[in-house]
Amino acid sequence: MLTRRQLIRASAATGLLAAVSGAGAVAMADTTGGGPGNPDEPFAVPLRQARVLRPLGAGPGRGRHGMGYDVYRLSPRETDVTVVPGTTTRMRLFNGEPVPVIRAVRGRPVVIQQTNGLGVPFAMHLHGGHVPAHDDGHPDDELLTGAGRVFYYPNDQQASSMWLHDHSLHAHAENVYFGAVAGYLLTDEFEQRLPLPKGRYDVPLYLRDAKFAADGSLVYDMEGFMNRPTVLVNGRPRPYFEVAARKYRIRLTNTSNERAFLLQLGEGDEMTHIASDGGLLPAPYATRALEIWPAERQEVVIDFSRYPVGTKLVLANRIAYRGEAPEVMRFDVVRTAEDRSSVPDRLRPVADVGTPTVERTFVMSFDAATGRHLINGKPFDPERVDIRPRIGTTEIWTVHNTDTKFGIPHSMHTHLEHFQIVDRDGTAPAPGEAGWKDTVTVMPGKSVRFKLKFTDYTGKFMYHCHLLGHMTMGMMGQMEVVDRTARRA
Repeated sequence: MLTRRQLIRASAATGLLAAVSGAGAVAMADTTGGGPGNPDEPFAVPLRQARVLRPLGAGPGRGRHGMGYDVYRLSPRETDVTVVPGTTTRMRLFNGEPVPVIRAVRGRPVVIQQTNGLGVPFAMHLHGGHVPAHDDGHPDDELLTGAGRVFYYPNDQQASSMWLHDHSLHAHAENVYFGAVAGYLLTDEFEQRLPLPKGRYDVPLYLRDAKFAADGSLVYDMEGFMNRPTVLVNGRPRPYFEVAARKYRIRLTNTSNERAFLLQLGEGDEMTHIASDGGLLPAPYATRALEIWPAERQEVVIDFSRYPVGTKLVLANRIAYRGEAPEVMRFDVVRTAEDRSSVPDRLRPVADVGTPTVERTFVMSFDAATGRHLINGKPFDPERVDIRPRIGTTEIWTVHNTDTKFGIPHSMHTHLEHFQIVDRDGTAPAPGEAGWKDTVTVMPGKSVRFKLKFTDYTGKFMYHCHLLGHMTMGMMGQMEVVDRTARRA
């Protein structure tokens, strides 16, 4: 258990994330020197493409669409791997490998068999998944060491890039930091009909920060989020990726505990933003900087045909902390290739979820006296249900971040349902927030309003800040979704 002093120090320090949220707020220093085994030497290793898992088998039709289901085994365990060249790192990985990926199809459910091979509890959550309460990874359902269970994901939602991570009550931040994450990419017929890049040109990239000791071991300190200077992409430190001179769909997921990225390609070259947490945006738009906070997903199309073979393009983080190398990875254009892909002018319209009939307010704050992060003045209590939304009801949530004294940013992540951002302090959402979201960051002194509709599943689900240190220190609530006839609460 953390002491009160440690909690206060960690919480107060987190305010520095706000300082780096403004463009150019922190200067970038080149600290990339060193020799073999230096994790901050950029572009010393090739990108490891995330391995797509093959199902163990299939079953007969179970979904609403009459399709069969696929069975996977996905179990966390401690594994020794090479991350920094010349060293060995012990990590907590699904199936013993960094960021494996499941590719699923809407209407065809996925069944996952799991045994907890870790020495700590584990509760797997499909982040972005519209799933029954029993399969959502509630902390009450955490697996103890050696225990097993089966998860059922119906995949009856529109295409999006999701990810899997721990949601146990006390070990979640450490398990995520030590690598227990996986990708979950859901497609559907609508998306497949679009002429976007596909196959080998549809590339998931999982970003995070880390700190390594001289022997290659990972160093975890909940207070030390500003001292994790190594950026990993698909489990490798600042890699290079050889690409063809054509368009690529790049799916970015931030799996960091607290790190935010403001990504810039080359000298500020244009990227086409096409999707966020809940899938495709209504329309693409050109951007020269892409902001991605913990747990968020952002997808872009990059057209490498603009560059001659031999070009090397750096993807950099414009809000790296002082003294850190800004490089995230490098794209090396090494060959030409045929390209029949394109980005349509319109992508996926956002469905109308109806007029909200319930309004709720969530105040996110830090209590310096207790060292706890709070929602509506309360830390998380697993015995308390905070709200009871009803199936079929559209609600509007207003999230206020009142932590101006320490300048602490917070995020709001809702389980079960995606939401539509209505405004930020009365201003309409930017193009990149015009689609479906499940995680939104709110800066100190700011507010965000969004609306969501509860459908299909009753039971207990979570909502919380996805800066995992804040969640550890109490910034989480519990909702019990009830049927239409239940009393409103």
